Amino acid sequence: MNENQTAANDLTDIKRTKQRWVLARVLLLTLLVAYVDRVNVSVLVADPLFLNDMGIKGNPVAMGMLMSVFLMAYGISNVFLSPLGDYLGPRKAMCLSIFLWSVALCLGGIAGTFAVMLGARLLLGVGEAMHWPMQSKFVKNWFPPGERGKANSLWLFGLFIGPALAMPFFTWVIKSFGWRPSFFILAAIGLVPLLLIWKFTRDFPHELKSVNSAELEYIENGMKAEREAEAQTGKVSVWDNIKLFISDYRFWLVTIYYACNASIWWGSMAWLPSYLKVSRGFSWAEMGALSSLPYILGMISVLICGWWTDKVGRRAPFSAASMLGAALFVYLGAHAPDNMTSAIFISLGIGSLGIGQPANWSLLQQIVPGKAIGTGAGVMNGIANGAAALAPLIIGFLISTTGSYIGGLMYLVFLGAVGCLGMLILVIQKY
Repeated sequence: MNENQTAANDLTDIKRTKQRWVLARVLLLTLLVAYVDRVNVSVLVADPLFLNDMGIKGNPVAMGMLMSVFLMAYGISNVFLSPLGDYLGPRKAMCLSIFLWSVALCLGGIAGTFAVMLGARLLLGVGEAMHWPMQSKFVKNWFPPGERGKANSLWLFGLFIGPALAMPFFTWVIKSFGWRPSFFILAAIGLVPLLLIWKFTRDFPHELKSVNSAELEYIENGMKAEREAEAQTGKVSVWDNIKLFISDYRFWLVTIYYACNASIWWGSMAWLPSYLKVSRGFSWAEMGALSSLPYILGMISVLICGWWTDKVGRRAPFSAASMLGAALFVYLGAHAPDNMTSAIFISLGIGSLGIGQPANWSLLQQIVPGKAIGTGAGVMNGIANGAAALAPLIIGFLISTTGSYIGGLMYLVFLGAVGCLGMLILVIQKY
């Protein structure tokens, strides 16, 4: 037996570490905190004291602006700041992002006017802009293609567990202590993922000492074919990165899908507590509990379907099914005569969004080369959330002009139908 064979056998005998899954759990916690930060205004728009302090009571359009201003800043900054994230690397970019959003939350806690509150929401959008694309860049750098569905489903779990915990938690905090403490509590919680990212992550697995040689070999072997293909492109600029995907119709179908998904997500998140309390007559405590139900269902669907997409090896059918489920159940909920039936149907519709989340990010990571994944994720996420910024405003406008929530819910149904049709093209092409 030669020396190379002996070394290979010794390496095989080493028990492989699982630091990539530690990374995925840190990403989960980071996203959980980020979404808790974003959704506190969803509960605040159902709080009369907050509305009075901000001078927007009885003004649905102004209420919708609290979410829309955040999403506009978030969407635009995603597009323009994601190349900076590629330059800094995901670790530094995410730490900078958390620092900025913590400052924004402190500003929200001391806001004395609606204009200052809008400024805080804008800064929160800028602060969180680099965060989401870097989650995807971490997965691309650390996980072989065959594990990315599971890895994406794990960190995307935070997308649903954050609001599920936040809705009843903030209902209790605001009822017990008032609305201002909620902002300062969030700023303090943000220190936890900041410390974890700095201690337990690096931009690449070979940079982290706790990754042993067996795990590193496993990761690198899994990525070998992908990296060899990408290496042929050589050193490229930011614009060269953009050109790698900007003319690919598949990228735009994935982006359209995600814009519809995000619009349903943010439109329902901004208005669901108010809909349950005002239109359906649930109590404050019932509203807090029922507002978390869609995200509990989403947690289940995102974990099951993230594992299932890796097993099936196809992604687009899951994305199409998510939009079909959202459109169907929101429609049934809007027209249900019974209040509890309505709440359950709408919860099933929003929970259906989780079916397509891991699949969509795996599709993006399949379509966009690794050198451009941060930029590609930022462009997709920025366009999608920029479009989603209109959803809370449009729903607020429809409520204001019709005096009913039905029109706003039908807008969400329309978005579900559009997203489903776009994904069917990729289903036919067997993606």
